[in-house]
Amino acid sequence: VQLQASGGGLVQAGGSLRLSCAASGRTVSIYAGAWFRQTPGKEREFVATINWIDGRIYYADSVKGRFTISRDNAKNTMYLQMNSLKPEDTAVYYCAAALGGTYYTDLKSHYEYQYWGQGTLVTVSS
Repeated sequence: VQLQASGGGLVQAGGSLRLSCAASGRTVSIYAGAWFRQTPGKEREFVATINWIDGRIYYADSVKGRFTISRDNAKNTMYLQMNSLKPEDTAVYYCAAALGGTYYTDLKSHYEYQYWGQGTLVTVSS
């Protein structure tokens, strides 16, 4: 599976951005997709995850009510709509995929994901 993230950029606080993650390859094998973010010197942080099969969604508390994760199975694309952005949302955002056939204990952990996109930078100015 290959993942291509896009949509990052510079936005003022309170603004919006939509990130996209296009999947190719063995997409039929995807069990869950997720977005993580990372700032220099910090561990990769969970943002949101979506079950590719039944659509179950989980968000980090820090983004709940502001961010929306979704997927378009026909286009093999996952999205992250980010509204009411804050300077503390500034980070490199990564999309990730976990394949089926494995028992997952915590899809909020980056260790569960086998495939990663290249990252897209989101900068929120105050």
